[in-house]
Amino acid sequence: MKKAKKLMFQGTSSHVGKSILTTAFCRILAQDGYKTAPFKAQNMALNSYVTPSGGEIGRSTVAQAEAAGAEPIVQMNPVLLKPTGNSCSQVIILGTSRGNYSASEYQNQYSQKAWASVKESIEYMESHYDVMVIEGAGSPAEVNLKKNDIVNMRVAKECNASVFLIADIDRGGALASIVGTLELLDEDERALVKGLVINKFRGDIKLLEPALTFLKERTGIPVLGVIPYLNKLGIDDEDSVSLQEIPDDHVMRDIHIAVIQTPKISNFTDFDALNHEPDVNVRFVQKGDLLGNSDLIIIPGSKNTTEDLLYLKREGYAKEICELAEQGTPVIGVCGGYQMLGEKVSDPDHVESQNDEVDGLGLLPYTTVMQGVKNTYQVHFDCDDLPFLDMQFKGSDLKGYEIHMGETTLNKPAQTLFHITSRSSKDVDVNDGYINEKHNVFGTYCHGVFDNDELRRAIINALRKRKGLSELPIQFRYREYKESEYDRLADSVRKYFDMDTVYEILRNE
Repeated sequence: MKKAKKLMFQGTSSHVGKSILTTAFCRILAQDGYKTAPFKAQNMALNSYVTPSGGEIGRSTVAQAEAAGAEPIVQMNPVLLKPTGNSCSQVIILGTSRGNYSASEYQNQYSQKAWASVKESIEYMESHYDVMVIEGAGSPAEVNLKKNDIVNMRVAKECNASVFLIADIDRGGALASIVGTLELLDEDERALVKGLVINKFRGDIKLLEPALTFLKERTGIPVLGVIPYLNKLGIDDEDSVSLQEIPDDHVMRDIHIAVIQTPKISNFTDFDALNHEPDVNVRFVQKGDLLGNSDLIIIPGSKNTTEDLLYLKREGYAKEICELAEQGTPVIGVCGGYQMLGEKVSDPDHVESQNDEVDGLGLLPYTTVMQGVKNTYQVHFDCDDLPFLDMQFKGSDLKGYEIHMGETTLNKPAQTLFHITSRSSKDVDVNDGYINEKHNVFGTYCHGVFDNDELRRAIINALRKRKGLSELPIQFRYREYKESEYDRLADSVRKYFDMDTVYEILRNE
């Protein structure tokens, strides 16, 4: 059986653009008629997603699969590490949680067990696709981590991938980082590097040409692309570090939404669609920031609900949120945020932390108990009556996904929000979420609620009406927007990459 061809993007450090360029080539190769799929052996991120089969993988890999027009599967990201705090991570293998491990436990013991799942996934991917676009992690030249590497050069050697080494010129030191990285690689590893890439370039390319010549002469490897700084790409990222890069255009819009950026925030892409609405400002509130006069407060998902709840209390946000909610300010909690809105969060088996029990915000009448079994589903749900701010929204076949380890139980009657009709393609009859009697506070386990255009606009219009503003029709279609952004990214990279050489490399594999 003919095996898939492989291109691999590695970086001189973290956050140099590996994910974005992998996404770009997934789109380019798919546009050119190849059955293409992304692959990242091991990912460390709190931003995750659920595949149709119910497995959990990194969100950036899902974006790459979308760009390739491929259904996301667990083999695309066989190992996912979700930090829980104190140098500890939840280890997810082929979409299923295998428990929490310290950094030393994982590196010295479990990573090599995980390698078997990586090899199994490579074999599967090789036989089901024409081209694999592989993403590394961090740098391949970290000598202290190389022994237990299962994501960079070990993967490249396992499948004989052609490697492109990326450096971020925007942060400075790009030439030194490229030369230094190559110097630290073994000879057989350097032989796999077929091209160099300068990313996030700003300025006159003519001024850079002497540097490009130097790199070719010094390393013997050509620079195949000088990619300009691409601004405001609407593509999911893997790391909350990217929240620090959201540009502030200083345009004051009608609606102001504050998202509490807790230390263990997860699935921050839940709010991307809101951020692209032309009448909405989304602000991520970090430690020391004021909530201010926000039209809506959102408490996001969390990888460690009790620790983030204690953070809200310690920093004074819990008291302020409760006072504002009592005064009528709308508050929404998603997943971990939904759990925090209740009266109590218990973790008797220390599934997420060492905290036995923490009092919640008390804005909704339920208790959550953490359990060892993780719920991961893609869901379809209906909404017969969402009276948030008395807007009474009705909708059917809405889409989202669940990722949580807690079970929430009412302490007294409350109105439910959504009716889940399908979990991972299986028919179910499950109610999700609750809203308070004043109709200004609600919570849900469903991630991706705001990705539904009609529901998102209904919530924004309810906020507009509360301020005496006129309602607006749907302003933008989120999924259409994402598809156009994949195309824009692909067009930009094609323009600045030596595609003829890339296809020659593929032909010679």
